[in-house]
Amino acid sequence: MSDFSPLRERDAGLAIQVRGLEKAYKEVKVLRGVDFDVAQGTVFALLGSNGAGKTTVVNILSTLLRADAGLASVNGFDVVQQGSRVRESISLTGQFSAIDEILTGRENLELIARLRHLAGPGRVADALLARFSLADAAARRVATYSGGMRRRLDIAMSLIGDPPIVLLDEPTTGLDPQGRHEVWQTVKDLSRQGTTVLLTTQYLEEAEQLADRIGILHGGRIVVEGTLAELKRRLPPAKIEYVERQPTLEEVFLATIGDPLRSEPAGTDRD
Repeated sequence: MSDFSPLRERDAGLAIQVRGLEKAYKEVKVLRGVDFDVAQGTVFALLGSNGAGKTTVVNILSTLLRADAGLASVNGFDVVQQGSRVRESISLTGQFSAIDEILTGRENLELIARLRHLAGPGRVADALLARFSLADAAARRVATYSGGMRRRLDIAMSLIGDPPIVLLDEPTTGLDPQGRHEVWQTVKDLSRQGTTVLLTTQYLEEAEQLADRIGILHGGRIVVEGTLAELKRRLPPAKIEYVERQPTLEEVFLATIGDPLRSEPAGTDRD
């Protein structure tokens, strides 16, 4: 990547820096100069429609793809020149689960812990199972897990080794309302524990619920970026009207099934 002056060395308080990223696939220009920063310990939502280039940004930041132009650093390391240091600093959870359905939840976690040469893989697995409310399902094959449970296990696996930065690429795609709320709670817990999260999503409510700052990716660029309050102030003052608010169908659904993080009975099959 070229044509841009180097990013300042490890800017204090910034976990991710992106300047002028460009990427084209043959004749299709997906990124046309993307710029944004993510502060340490915050949740940044990259919001955009399908095909906006969100996954392309994540793939560049995780060193899976090289940009045509521009600069990016993760945890202070250049994604091109210091790719191995970047990979040591992050976990990546893509749109599709990377878990083994034949193994149990505990076995999946132990396998990754062994591959990362961590001491006490069983203890690592047990701690994560408890942290993600999966202890009661630890001995069950993942094939019996619900969508929300699979996603929580997927995120738990990516956190083995305690990476300071988590990249979540549309983590709730295809989940039902219960599963989506389970993942939301997981992201909120990560943020409270000081982990930096870059979240891509096409769901406006998801960005509103989770993000400290939001960047809207459109036409290959970040067209607006800020806190939710800052983005709302860009609109004309709201006209105040008093209406009776009815519950949404999602609220009715969640109220009917109860706490989405409650343990599921042993042996419950997913739909």
